[in-house]
Amino acid sequence: MFDILLNFLFPPRCPACERYVEVRGGWCAACLAKAAAVRRLRTTVEERDTIAEAWALGIYEGALRDLVRHLKYQKKMDALPYLQTFLHAVEEDFFRAADVSPHPVAVPVPLFAAKEKKRGFNQTELIFKDWLKEHAIPMERLLVRTRATKPQYGLSKEERRENLRGAFSVPAEKQQDVRGRDVLLLDDIYTTGVTCAECARALKKAGARRVVVLALTSGQK
Repeated sequence: MFDILLNFLFPPRCPACERYVEVRGGWCAACLAKAAAVRRLRTTVEERDTIAEAWALGIYEGALRDLVRHLKYQKKMDALPYLQTFLHAVEEDFFRAADVSPHPVAVPVPLFAAKEKKRGFNQTELIFKDWLKEHAIPMERLLVRTRATKPQYGLSKEERRENLRGAFSVPAEKQQDVRGRDVLLLDDIYTTGVTCAECARALKKAGARRVVVLALTSGQK
């Protein structure tokens, strides 16, 4: 009854064009198709030493960009149902195209502890958590951010690389959980790839067999 009343008072609408949709968290077909873009991302020769493949599921623009920002910076949890709908819409294309191990462990890019405490959550974990459960892929915190870093926004790729150099590690007590395993490294936004490359380097150093990056969005086309 509550859902019926809620839908009557506040009809569910597409997050992009605001057309009426049948369920809360739904998109209209046209806007969902526009946001979806499952593709393999370009990586450098150096990055390919640690990253086997890098994938993005959507374009970092429009409604998808806004939903991520609303969750990440404004703590708007009502963005999550739209992101879950988006993940379900693109999952078949991703699993068909990507070379993902049958039994990977998912590892989110970590935030620095003080930053996560202030924000209250790691947005990447929230975005992927329920979706991973549906696919029986465990998510484990096997990486830590060892120091605070400057914001990446506005930095060149080389400046980003220097900013993040050595900023991630696998704690000694977690290394046995990494050794010999295939890792699905998760991030919300893939920009230059420096963050994921540094995380992958730490995972490989700890003995990960293979690292595939999966980002919700990227501006790379």
